[in-house]
Amino acid sequence: MTSVKRGIMEEMLELILYSVFILLTLVSVFFAWKLMFAFKNFKMKKLLSAPSMLNDLPSVSVCIPARNETHAMTQCLERVIASRYPKLEIIVLDDSSGDNTSTLIKAFAHAGVRFVEGSPLPDGWLGKNHALQALLDEASGSYLLYLDVDTQIMPDTIGQLVAYAQQEKVSMVSVLPWRQDGWRGSVLFGTLRYFWELILHRPSAPAVASSAWMIHRHTLRDALGGFEPYQRDIQPEAKLAAALMARHSYRFIISTPLLGISYEKKWSSQVETSIRLLFPVLGGRFASYFLALVGLLLLNLPALVLVAGLFSDWTILQTMALWQLCVYGSLYSLYLDKVRQEGWWLGVILWPLIIAQEFVILVISINRHLRHKVMWKGRPITVLKQHLSPIIAAKE
Repeated sequence: MTSVKRGIMEEMLELILYSVFILLTLVSVFFAWKLMFAFKNFKMKKLLSAPSMLNDLPSVSVCIPARNETHAMTQCLERVIASRYPKLEIIVLDDSSGDNTSTLIKAFAHAGVRFVEGSPLPDGWLGKNHALQALLDEASGSYLLYLDVDTQIMPDTIGQLVAYAQQEKVSMVSVLPWRQDGWRGSVLFGTLRYFWELILHRPSAPAVASSAWMIHRHTLRDALGGFEPYQRDIQPEAKLAAALMARHSYRFIISTPLLGISYEKKWSSQVETSIRLLFPVLGGRFASYFLALVGLLLLNLPALVLVAGLFSDWTILQTMALWQLCVYGSLYSLYLDKVRQEGWWLGVILWPLIIAQEFVILVISINRHLRHKVMWKGRPITVLKQHLSPIIAAKE
């Protein structure tokens, strides 16, 4: 009787695995469709303006919020100063840094960089959101280009962005930066933050990048009310993008060597960013957490089945698992080919490890947010109760 039950259990397990592999096949088709949509629509096809045309373009204020950024500030500012855009002002706000960031910023005053000292953080504001609003108040350009300190641009980048925004007749453009810093661990084991942006893009929640985004100043200040309505949103640029997407006035593009927007971010910084963002992106709902965790486990199920086959007889299940790994690894490699200069082909090999990393990051994100242990540049942050599900809010 025991052997009969064991046989029935094995048959049921095989049936479940076959069903999961069918589901994963459908998911891979969805992933492929979303990536092909992104590669087709989120790009600039050619150089949009020659340097001789730039005098006819509007002014731009490059706005850089900084807090404890001595490790990357010099290279960022040198790249911005080297821009060939003629109507440019550069404003850097030091948000109460505890290191020598303010001194470093002031050292670039001779090159036209304007230093702004951050004011005390008011109640109800997140630190970066308040810094973004202060930069909006200081800026005078027709367009604002918000840059993170670890983002780098090329001499023609700003001209291309402005020309693209005017050609598309949109008020906001954000750019997925690409990596060009080789075989570092922070590149090979980077998080899937922007991968999910492409996969989950939809009109009501469009893909957005916080490292480099440009917006028409009057639209931001007058039509959208600045950052006041988004003072506690962990990703205010996402809310702005959604609002403008509803007006058909927003575009998201993937950077290229021609556009020249890249970034260098340590692995630990990427992980902390994902921990900070994953919880609010899922909306504070247990159902969303559960589905996300189960989804990541299922994405790595083929790897587990394949490993199990190494210690037992090879069956059709292992063949199907190997096929699934090749399919998802290839899709990941296609994504990496668009955002990385080197090593994109390693996606096939690294996919299971990257998914396992995402699972761990999501668990940590949920845990820290529920315990109010999430930090942002040394400041604690929390998600407001109105952003949480009734079950979580009741526990607060």
